Amino acid sequence: MMRAFWLTAWLGLACSGVAQSLPTPAPRTSLTELRVWLTVPRPQRPALAGHGWATAPLARAEAEEAGTALWADHAAFIRETRATEMAAGVIDLDGLRMPFALVPFTNIPAPPEGYPLVIVLHGGGQVPHDVNEAQWRNQIRLAQTYRPRAGLYLAPRAPTDTWNLWHQAHVDRFLDRLIENLVVLRGVNPNRIYLLGYSAGGDGAFQLAPRLADRWAAAAALAGHPNDAAPESLRNVPFAIHVGADDRAFNRHTIAADWGARLDVLQRDDPVGYVHHVELHAGKRHWMDLEDRAAVPWMEAHTRDPLPTKIVWRQGAVPRPRGYWLAVPPGETGKRSLIVAEREGQCVMLKGPRSSRITVLLNDAMLDLDLPVRIQTNGSTPFDGRVPRTIATLQRTLAERGDTNLVFSAEVTVTVP
Repeated sequence: MMRAFWLTAWLGLACSGVAQSLPTPAPRTSLTELRVWLTVPRPQRPALAGHGWATAPLARAEAEEAGTALWADHAAFIRETRATEMAAGVIDLDGLRMPFALVPFTNIPAPPEGYPLVIVLHGGGQVPHDVNEAQWRNQIRLAQTYRPRAGLYLAPRAPTDTWNLWHQAHVDRFLDRLIENLVVLRGVNPNRIYLLGYSAGGDGAFQLAPRLADRWAAAAALAGHPNDAAPESLRNVPFAIHVGADDRAFNRHTIAADWGARLDVLQRDDPVGYVHHVELHAGKRHWMDLEDRAAVPWMEAHTRDPLPTKIVWRQGAVPRPRGYWLAVPPGETGKRSLIVAEREGQCVMLKGPRSSRITVLLNDAMLDLDLPVRIQTNGSTPFDGRVPRTIATLQRTLAERGDTNLVFSAEVTVTVP
């Protein structure tokens, strides 16, 4: 009877609301929502754009935690979906194929920061398929001659048999994917990736070193020709040119000397940047009897700075939407346009084409996002204020590059007056 009495009394209190004063659940934070979002299989995940929590401001520690969670998810995705193509030695993208050979020089355990990677582009061009195949296989054999110190040697086979086999836009997508895979699956250090090319591959190095400048620790063009490439974007990429002094085809010898002079002028005006080495090998023609092997240890002496304080970004024939901590909106990558950006403390100074829109990508390794950021351009200040860290920006910039060093938590877009 007594138990029934107390039960009835409790129910009465509950119905009257007295017993319902339970603790109010804590509001779900952006980090909580992110963890829930990451549990959803990728094909079913809703876009972040429609969720307020993805654009809610984060504290610095929250941004760091969100970045760690997003990278873990990204790396798991690469391990689950890309191991097969790496084992097969061929990547299929957009109806094209890029076979590749990976030669390890990993006689030591992977350093904590990861292995160096040398990517070597073969010669050939607009020749029969079998000739390009032979050029590729020769580049694989040369691994034992070039012999990087302790790391990986990657020889990709160009997807086409055209004169500009390394110039075309699809090459960027293949190299981005290979680098992304190797960082996760083979422990490559993204700050020690080097680009080397011989003959038509040297042409490719002239094109890709400035075009993908934020990928490379250093680059070298051997017996190559720049065609329409320009050197301005090499401000933060040490660049070597090796050509036979008697390599007269396409005036390679004189054009190499001309590029050396252009780089001399750029470095004179900007002494911190444009590290370069140009060597014309006496008595050598197109084949330099492996004297050009000196480019490998020269490159290996350098490490990428993914967040340089100054960027010089010249668009080329194949425009790019991002370069280091800058981006331009789709459709506004004007051919040959030039943007110069420099940061000092909490201030970013921009120079660019009039009326162009430029996005400045920011993180706490660059400046203090808890303080106002000032952006100045052409004598005006189009932005001066706090820039919020958000999960949406972290997720998008990670997905774009797959590089933890080029992930940003904040962004601001300004129009150059």
